[in-house]
Amino acid sequence: MNYQKNAFTYATIVAMGGFVFGLDAALISGTTKFITAEFGLTDWQLGTAVSAPGLGVLLALPFAGYASNLFGRKKTLQIIAALYLISAIGSAMAVNYWSLVAARFLGGLAFSSITLSSMYIGEIAPSEQRGKLVSMNQINIVVGLSAAYFINYLIQGWMSSDAAWVTSIGLKENVWRYMLGSEVIPALVWFLLLFTIPRSPYWLMYKGKEAEAKDTLRKVIPENKIGSQIDEMKRSIAKNSSNRSIGSQLSEIFSKRMRTIFIIATTIAIAQQSTGINAVLFYAPTVIEQLGIGTDAAFQQAIWFGLVSVIFTIMSLLLIDKLGRRPMILWGMVWIVASLAICSYGFNQARYTITQDAMTEMRKENSIPNLDELTAMVGKEYQSDIAFKQALKETVGIETARDHSAALIQKAVSLNGILILIGILSFIAAFHFSVGPIMWVLFSEIFPGSIRGIAIPFFALVTSLTSYLVQQFFPWQLSTMGISTTFLFYGATVAIGLVILFFYLPETKNMTIEEIEAKLKLE
Repeated sequence: MNYQKNAFTYATIVAMGGFVFGLDAALISGTTKFITAEFGLTDWQLGTAVSAPGLGVLLALPFAGYASNLFGRKKTLQIIAALYLISAIGSAMAVNYWSLVAARFLGGLAFSSITLSSMYIGEIAPSEQRGKLVSMNQINIVVGLSAAYFINYLIQGWMSSDAAWVTSIGLKENVWRYMLGSEVIPALVWFLLLFTIPRSPYWLMYKGKEAEAKDTLRKVIPENKIGSQIDEMKRSIAKNSSNRSIGSQLSEIFSKRMRTIFIIATTIAIAQQSTGINAVLFYAPTVIEQLGIGTDAAFQQAIWFGLVSVIFTIMSLLLIDKLGRRPMILWGMVWIVASLAICSYGFNQARYTITQDAMTEMRKENSIPNLDELTAMVGKEYQSDIAFKQALKETVGIETARDHSAALIQKAVSLNGILILIGILSFIAAFHFSVGPIMWVLFSEIFPGSIRGIAIPFFALVTSLTSYLVQQFFPWQLSTMGISTTFLFYGATVAIGLVILFFYLPETKNMTIEEIEAKLKLE
């Protein structure tokens, strides 16, 4: 039917916001080494540059719902697309560190696209297609992540080429700018396509424009269903208009009546990002370089991160109504803890020694300055990456150690790289099969309708804050705690969340909202 095609088309266009989000979030992973060298960044400054969008979304989320009611879902999404576009251009043309941070912060304001895209699709989609169409947003996010790793890999490969066009466009000198600038085209396409979608029928009804709402509904549902849909929206708007103030709704979230739901929501909101998923995804080549496989191979391996994310997100969405929320989250968290333990163990067993043969190879390559100063480290075995990196700083200087750490680790490290890589890929698979997508499903089910509009953004803010802190602190953790202890720390926090959810998390599969409220003792 034509209306089904229209609904799918509109949902696809809006869900492109998820793709742009994933692209924006992960492109930075390929640039960390280059921006660190160009601007001489400390660990804290690098963390700030990477996490700047996370700070932006913390400020944007509280206003996203207000803007969507004031200006409409369509216009707010257009504003968000424009922010992505301006941010991409500004990031690619940043003249200094702070202009880069400012441009990325601006892009973070657009990260609220995730909640608004889901809202619009939910309001435009026929009821029988709503779940499938809304899930397109989540799938597009991981497709965007995967695309970012592939784009970074391509640009990194081109940088190593001697082709004339590479020199003519200054790619070697501006590689990170081309990586961040690659977002401009999809952001522009999304911005333009958003002009072709209709305004949300729910918002039109909210503004008292019933005739226009009916015109929009005719595009997405059969004529004989329009009357009942209009009546349903009228009842929903009447109910929401009689709701209490935002302050009273927020106070109910913390009430004794909501105690079980508050524990569940807070635990999963924190645990989801305390896994360290955004540290691994947003610093992907940096993490892989710790395996000693070199920069080029690190960019290539990062593509697998994206592919695994896509595959297991799709599997999760296909199986969630068959396996249930509780087993997928609890066993998924067990899987996450086990995967992180494998990574921690593998890195803990690593040893670092610069041999005389390695020195000979590096002299032939002639790519590392102050190389003769490394003679003092030849033959010495270092028990951890922390000890090795500290010795490098003391021997060849902070700048050389920072800019050439990947090459030096590659020459010195001895570890079980296959075991660690399997552990990392297993961790990414576990996250995207369990707490990654299912947290949002739970949020749509466990909150009473009277406060759902406030509760979901509130706990989205909690998980966004946790994500921001993980991204900000990761470079510092890597330098001061080491990669093994960092993974162990993530695993420990997830284990705590697992214990809490084991005692509090109910199964909500195939239950109505009323049945869920009764189960959580809210009746």
